[in-house]
Amino acid sequence: MGRKLKVAVVGATGAVGEAMLAVLAERRFPAEVVALASARSAGDLVAFGDDEVLVQELAGFDPAGVDIALFSAGADVSKEFAPKFAAAGAVVVDNSSAFRRDPDVPLVVAEVNPEALEQRPKGIVANPNCSTMQMLVALAPLHRAAGIERINVATYQSVSGTGRRALEELGRQTAALLNFQPADAEVYPVQIAFNVIPHGGDFLDNGYTTEEMKLVWETRRILGDEAIAVNATVVRVPVFYGHSEAVSIETRDKLSAERARELLRAAAGVEVVDERAGGGYPTPVTHASGRDPVYVGRIREDLSHPRGLNLWVVADNIRKGAAVNAVQIAELLLPSLRDGRSGG
Repeated sequence: MGRKLKVAVVGATGAVGEAMLAVLAERRFPAEVVALASARSAGDLVAFGDDEVLVQELAGFDPAGVDIALFSAGADVSKEFAPKFAAAGAVVVDNSSAFRRDPDVPLVVAEVNPEALEQRPKGIVANPNCSTMQMLVALAPLHRAAGIERINVATYQSVSGTGRRALEELGRQTAALLNFQPADAEVYPVQIAFNVIPHGGDFLDNGYTTEEMKLVWETRRILGDEAIAVNATVVRVPVFYGHSEAVSIETRDKLSAERARELLRAAAGVEVVDERAGGGYPTPVTHASGRDPVYVGRIREDLSHPRGLNLWVVADNIRKGAAVNAVQIAELLLPSLRDGRSGG
């Protein structure tokens, strides 16, 4: 047996970084773990299963000897440091938007297109946006069976997708309003508590936002089909953890609701919760939060289209939407790393 592998978690003190460490420990990933973050967090301790790991400063860290680097520290940090880790021999799994549209960087959902990992000339693999990821875990088996021509999706995204400050803002605003105090907005442009905001990311010239266009670009790339039409509306809702999506699809071949349920029940990473009764559907609080699967319910044929289906898709955006997929990718890379093949 060769040397023990080394995994670096970059952005270890953030919400996703903490989840990556938790998932690595839970899944007993066979590697030494290094926690990296900015200078202000260096010296802190972060949880790793029943143990703790000392946080080291990213800027002064020598990446030599790192086999896999899981990045979740923002696009600017990834653009600066991911190539350095890759040049030192590590495979970087990046959770930011920095490399998702780079044709030389595979964009991978573990259950959907693991074969894309075979070619990674830059030594970097990109994690898709959390909303895209959960949607495609649910839609890929339907696409393989019947060919999806069009996707119309409205997301209901939790504040944890914006980061820790957004979680604090929702809590602070909720407490203020319940005490008849004003709710000041700092992270979001308007109050998020007891409200919904049809806005995620930056507005583009076409009227859509960057969060909405990620669903378009990333879906086509991951499914390997530029002809798929995708129309998205992103909405931020006052939920702490777990994104929900109302998804309508139009398929090339007719796919009944019952056949869709069968395909989804057999799909890796999916749990079907689809009873026609109160509570017989997944929600962020009752199903997704803190758990790994993508939950699908409200599966029904579209009354307005002869080859249409409607689905309700829910997942924990921090765990499955970021941390779990990154660790699953690392697990898929293990055989090649043990064979000494880090590149593509």
